[in-house]
Amino acid sequence: MTLKRQVKQLGDSAIVYDAQLLSQISATEFDPEHWQAAESIAGVGRGETLLIELAGMDCVLRHYYRGGIPGRFLNDQYLWTGQERVRSIREWDLLQEIADTGLPAPIAVAARYVRRGIWYTADLITRRIPDVTPFSHWLEQEEKDPRIWAVVGRCIAEFHAAGFCHADLNAHNVQITNDGRVYLLDWDRGRRRAPGKWHSSNLARLHRSCQKISGSGRVQFTPREWVDLVNGYSQL
Repeated sequence: MTLKRQVKQLGDSAIVYDAQLLSQISATEFDPEHWQAAESIAGVGRGETLLIELAGMDCVLRHYYRGGIPGRFLNDQYLWTGQERVRSIREWDLLQEIADTGLPAPIAVAARYVRRGIWYTADLITRRIPDVTPFSHWLEQEEKDPRIWAVVGRCIAEFHAAGFCHADLNAHNVQITNDGRVYLLDWDRGRRRAPGKWHSSNLARLHRSCQKISGSGRVQFTPREWVDLVNGYSQL
């Protein structure tokens, strides 16, 4: 394991970073205004992400936003229950565990929280995966390589075999590279678990996501394609 985990305390805030990737980092690198010229893209999760260059690396800066009903009132604020439970730091640590196994997910660079009383906000910086297309967009292509379905299924099976449970496995968080490799993104609230019924629940969530996209009329998602994915999953 080459990770050199460093924690930089800044009053009631803190930054966790990999000292193998960064010699230093400050709060400035998490400030969107610092990256005014950076490209803003629709994030795989809620809100937007920024494509930035940090220490010579192409990276993605993501601010955490709440979803559902709480998001209507709190937007980006989370209840403080201790540093070890901060969303960005937990995702950073999980991504490091995933990296240790060699499974295809973003490389964690740095995570931050800013605490204000009983609330905090959070940010995460990861290495950018080049030349990727969300599975949801891939589904809309007129000419698709049918073999990708099995590749996606096998990728998910490898994560499951290692005990990694994705909290929101949908067609946006599955990413396809130009050469047909598959990555899983957005590991917020993900965790490592013992084998169980969550395997099938994960797959069911992805299935519902594909069906929902198909309902838009831009995608023809067929039972045959899902069988190909499940067959790929079962091959591990």
